[in-house]
Amino acid sequence: MSEIKRMGYYAGAWKTSQATEYFPVTDSSTGEVIAEVPNCTAKECEEAIAAAQEAFPAWANLSMAKRVQYLFKWREILYAHKEELSILCAKELGKTLNEARGDVQKAIEPTEEACAAPTMIQGDAALQVTTDYDTATYRMPLGVCVGIVPLNFPAMIPFGWMVPLAIVCGNTVVLKANNLTPLTSMRMLELFYEEGGFPKGIVNLINTDNVNAEILTTDPRVKAVTFVGTTNVGKHVYSIAAGHGKRVQAQCEAKNHALVLEDCDLEATVNAVINSTYGCAGMRCMALPVVCVQESIADRFVALLKEKAEKLVIGCAYKEETQLGPVVSEAHKAKIIGWINKGIEEGAKLVLDGRDCHPEGYENGHFVGPTILDHVTPEMTVGTREIFGPVTCIKRVRDYEEGIAIMNANPYANGSCIFTSSGYYSRRFVMDTDGGMVGVNVGIPVPSAYFPFSGNKDSFFGDLHVLGKDGYRFFTRAKTVTTHWFDDTAAKRVVRTWEGSTEQ
Repeated sequence: MSEIKRMGYYAGAWKTSQATEYFPVTDSSTGEVIAEVPNCTAKECEEAIAAAQEAFPAWANLSMAKRVQYLFKWREILYAHKEELSILCAKELGKTLNEARGDVQKAIEPTEEACAAPTMIQGDAALQVTTDYDTATYRMPLGVCVGIVPLNFPAMIPFGWMVPLAIVCGNTVVLKANNLTPLTSMRMLELFYEEGGFPKGIVNLINTDNVNAEILTTDPRVKAVTFVGTTNVGKHVYSIAAGHGKRVQAQCEAKNHALVLEDCDLEATVNAVINSTYGCAGMRCMALPVVCVQESIADRFVALLKEKAEKLVIGCAYKEETQLGPVVSEAHKAKIIGWINKGIEEGAKLVLDGRDCHPEGYENGHFVGPTILDHVTPEMTVGTREIFGPVTCIKRVRDYEEGIAIMNANPYANGSCIFTSSGYYSRRFVMDTDGGMVGVNVGIPVPSAYFPFSGNKDSFFGDLHVLGKDGYRFFTRAKTVTTHWFDDTAAKRVVRTWEGSTEQ
């Protein structure tokens, strides 16, 4: 084991934890424990909130122009350290180097969006709404905001989705890093202060268990909670935090479906499915784990998918040639294999088996190879529940109508895709699908940071999504000001009004 991380960063410095329990962090490619992070105490969680609360007034009162200048500098720091952060992400999570570079890049893009805050956060004003009265709406900071980070994007989600818009709007932040993949986030926060020069306490980070994390959703000093993770936990966070008067956005699980019609470009469609299903080893909420294929081309589609999946280079995440890396932990590997076994028990046909995957030299890594389950029917749980691994479920459908009905019957609605040459069916799909992010001949319909990440149904709980205009609204509150300046004559008129006259 290389090191024990002391704790999180709050009040602008590392703090030595009084924890008695530590969470191991592994190199996913080798299985080796490379670090341990403490299960911070309840008192330490409260101290992190206190640090953010103390930093809030001065940061909120800093001009927008100066806050943006900090973020311009932060953007350059991220670019300068992109490779270092990418390697760290690949090690602790298992993403390939290119995927990890994408993770860091997706932290940079929302930072760039935050640099546009002076135009994005402008309020509304109206002169002469009634005689001699003007009204304006301002967007004001909230205070302390909490970010609860998932395991699968340790750069993008904390320092893309959670930090940039929150702080440019004048808030301060407490991050709960994920206990399986905390190292990338911790290193980014070191850079945030050591090279970025941000005032102490603007962003704070802790590691803790779910019991102590409850403090982050109930403490009265916390004004907003943004969460990414499982639906069960997301519902809990949403209900508890909202019940304590906080605004909440909870991005949760997904079971994204694609509808592949017989007039699609077969080669391009399979390539898109390979990328979206097996990219990040399937550990992302915008993966494409279910493909509804029109029966007339299903055999050809499955054969080509298997052929391409078998050619993927599986190996160490931080080697350039690797195309499919490991999953995050041995426990998660066992969970994925359990789902594959469940699918077989339910009657799915195993076309490609990734359960016994041990790349040479990395036999102790957490590897699951690409897996294809064909003839998955709607009643099978393997085709309904999130697996979060490199597993493709094939559902064969007669036509568009059956396909869209199966897709919309799913309780999740993060993303959905259609592959077709038909403009008619493409437009129908955009209108008919429950998916919040829709792809037409696009396997991963994630919008740029200038648009909201807009999941639906059991994939999201809240009113305002992350990023885009929704993000700015989430991290600010409206204050509407009505102003009246009057001369002596107007003052007398106001006095008469108060005495009972209706004159204005």
